[in-house]
Amino acid sequence: MTRVAKIELRELQIAAAIGTYVKSDIVPDAHILDLTLTISPDLVQISTDEMALVFDYDPLIIRINQIALGQKYETHEYLITLIVQACADYYQIVALDICIMKHPVLAGTGSLGMRLTLETQDLAALRHHDT
Repeated sequence: MTRVAKIELRELQIAAAIGTYVKSDIVPDAHILDLTLTISPDLVQISTDEMALVFDYDPLIIRINQIALGQKYETHEYLITLIVQACADYYQIVALDICIMKHPVLAGTGSLGMRLTLETQDLAALRHHDT
C-alpha cells in the first residue's frame, strides 16, 4: 500500500459574500469550507520535532481568508477557482479536494455545495498554465 498524507480543514466558516438575492430569496447564514490537501508523507513522518520539516499551512489559511473577504462573488465556482489557485502556489500540495457549502437552502434547512477534486496531474497542469 502506498503511503498517503492529507491535511484536512473542516467546517471553516468563511466570511464570503456569494450570490445575488432578491427580497423573497433565502439568504444563506453561512458559507462553510472543507479542504483536503494531499502532501508528501515525508512532510508528516519526520525524524525530529521541527517546523522546518513539515508543511506550514497557516499562510495558506490566511490567504484563503483574504480571498474570501476580497470581493463580493457571484458564484461559488469562482471563489473555489481562486482558492485552488492559491493552493497551487504550494508545490508541497500534490492533490486537493475542496467543497464550499451554504446553508440554509430552503425554509431554514438544508445545505448546498460545490465540490472540486484535483489530482496530481490536474495541479501540475494548472501550475504549468500559470507560468
